[in-house]
Amino acid sequence: MIIASQKKKENIAEYLLYMWQIEDLIRAYRLDIDALQANVIDACDIPAEKKKEMREWYESLIEMMRSEDVVEKGHLQLNKNVIIDLTDLHLSLLKSPRQPFYGASFFKTLPYIVELRNKSGEAQAGEIETCFNALYGVLLLRLQQKEISEGTQAAIKQITSFLALLSAKYREEKAGDLEL
Repeated sequence: MIIASQKKKENIAEYLLYMWQIEDLIRAYRLDIDALQANVIDACDIPAEKKKEMREWYESLIEMMRSEDVVEKGHLQLNKNVIIDLTDLHLSLLKSPRQPFYGASFFKTLPYIVELRNKSGEAQAGEIETCFNALYGVLLLRLQQKEISEGTQAAIKQITSFLALLSAKYREEKAGDLEL
């Protein structure tokens, strides 16, 4: 909760990946708040009042996951909204004559996006969502200590660079400093 709000302010891409991890963590504990309390919340070295807030945060996420029917897979609407916001910003940046560097970065990333879409079979996922799916997939592979091919590493490097730029533009937009 504390980490999430900090990441949301500082780097929207890291925030979204973190929230996807939280969704999977909740699923790993079968949406059992007592198991999360015992294994996650109580393991944190924070004051009791913060642990109470943390438990309430997890409880609210569990309730949302149940009500939005994303218990087994999928993402919460609040996370989908981040993708929507980033996609809207992305499209605005591409159209803007004041943001040529952004367009260049995107078109350098686009071949990787197309290749990833073709490999995954998720043709309906947008470009931004495809980038996040790729980063999250590699994160999971690393956690499982699985090998990542050189081609995938090159793609991830470019996608990471592109999403870092988009995240910076998002921060500028939220601060009112973005000129389109």
